[in-house]
Amino acid sequence: MKLPPVFVHAMVLIGAALVAAYASAAELPDAQRQRELAHMVRQDCGSCHGLTLAGGLGPALTAEALAGKPADSLVATIYAGRPGTPMPPFRGIVSEAEVEWIVQQLLRGFPPDGGAAARAD
Repeated sequence: MKLPPVFVHAMVLIGAALVAAYASAAELPDAQRQRELAHMVRQDCGSCHGLTLAGGLGPALTAEALAGKPADSLVATIYAGRPGTPMPPFRGIVSEAEVEWIVQQLLRGFPPDGGAAARAD
């Protein structure tokens, strides 16, 4: 029995969506890495965007300032930077999944800096 092409395409898309959803969930930074990322954003990003993320050389990164901005655009800006501006790429410093986590936190109101505690390896 040959399946209709529309059915096959629909199944492939559903499968791809499930794999993507599982991969995103599996790449969520652990609690220690989340603390490191929060410290990095507050210190490194804060050097341009203000230590309270309310703006400086770079625009504000508060939940209010980012409201309505597409998350994928914000991810792309952090990950790849903005050529011709002071915004550097963070590719190589953080993974794309970590950037997605950072963006979600920014859209909610970024957590305070708890410091970058040393790993207990």
